[in-house]
Amino acid sequence: MSSAPSKSVLVVDDEPGMRLALQASFRRDGWHVETASGVDDALRKFDEADSRFPLVVTDVRMADGDGLNVMRKVRTRSPSTAVILLTAFGSVPEAVHAMRSGACDYLMKPLSFDQLQSAVSRVMRQQSAALPDAGDACEIVGSAPELVRALDKARHAARTNADVLVEAESGTGKELLARYLHQMSDRRDKTFVAVNCAAVPEPLLESELFGHARGAFTGADAAKMGKFELADGGTLLLDEVGEMPLGLQPKLLRALQEREFERLGDTRPIRVNIRVIATTNVSLHRMVEEGAFRSDLYYRLNVIPLTLPPLRARREDIPQLAEFFVAKYAAQTQRPAPRLHRDLVAGLQAYSWPGNVRELSNFLLRVLALSDSGEIGAEYLSPEFLGPHSSRGAAGELPVHPGSSMRDLERKLLEKTLEVTAGNRTRAAEMLGVSLRTIRNKIREYGLPPRRYAQV
Repeated sequence: MSSAPSKSVLVVDDEPGMRLALQASFRRDGWHVETASGVDDALRKFDEADSRFPLVVTDVRMADGDGLNVMRKVRTRSPSTAVILLTAFGSVPEAVHAMRSGACDYLMKPLSFDQLQSAVSRVMRQQSAALPDAGDACEIVGSAPELVRALDKARHAARTNADVLVEAESGTGKELLARYLHQMSDRRDKTFVAVNCAAVPEPLLESELFGHARGAFTGADAAKMGKFELADGGTLLLDEVGEMPLGLQPKLLRALQEREFERLGDTRPIRVNIRVIATTNVSLHRMVEEGAFRSDLYYRLNVIPLTLPPLRARREDIPQLAEFFVAKYAAQTQRPAPRLHRDLVAGLQAYSWPGNVRELSNFLLRVLALSDSGEIGAEYLSPEFLGPHSSRGAAGELPVHPGSSMRDLERKLLEKTLEVTAGNRTRAAEMLGVSLRTIRNKIREYGLPPRRYAQV
């Protein structure tokens, strides 16, 4: 078979009439179409293609098997391939199961071809790395009940325009969930704009959010649109909103309440139509109690609360996640995906992953770079997998004595974490579930040696 064209699709359905109808629809839109009559036929044709199909459209229930199996194997062989599932027996739980398993969309039969064309256009835009709002929602992988419930709730929330607050540990996929919400909403064809409130210096954050007029401050030689304006019609992600300076919170609150604001240095009001999703790796309710976050802003953001489980709470997903990341990174280097030895997988499942899915992804990327064999074994497990963060033992526990103050315990925990990470403050922040700015502030607060912990 010749190399698959960039605009090519594999259509899988065991009903001849449906295959012909889908084939005709795609051909009218300029697609090269290959068809398959079932699971085995689909996988054979997918493997025969010199270049993987960028899109697969498959029925779920077929005489010789399950379309979900087609999707899983296709995504393992080619993580960049978009998969759209079709079914005449759909339900909300089944749709959620399909989306978190790797489907990019899920359509009910009978379907209009306009609906199919819209879905195809959307998922292909998401797969294109050239677009600034290309999403990674297809990379929400797993089947743990906690994850299924989170995605189910997110899918329901996406039907509304209500603001959403996502509280979860670092590395669990908060931004992926935000993009999932955007892609499931009626704003999916509009802009998705993200701003990391912890990464922008405090003096520049107001301008970053709301823009500025020409001459608003030294160096403002031209007017600039802020993230609120850029997201007009679409979705605005306020990542790590807990890092928002207290002095800026009243203006943010007004902008959220009125969907109206002024650029820095200007008095002309600007109205926007946006959906706001805020994420945080700390408890905003606790910050409110401590006086570090405004209560009115907290309640304005917390219209629909969502969370994501840490990886240690869904260990059954680790084998599937590991296979997904290995296949993804192998495809990027144009090499066959190596097998994962069962001892390696067992070690991965025993570890508690303080950095969550991000840490697992980075570990597998590192291992793949170091390995040139067809199988990755347990020899790549470093001592930390049996150390303080492993579920197999309690090594590295902090000394706790009656009468110890919370301040003493916090300082000891910070010192121990920085020791384990060899002074890497970014890694320490991920392990403790706080921001990098918090780590820096705590080092200063407790008077820890700055040079010893100077690494980023």
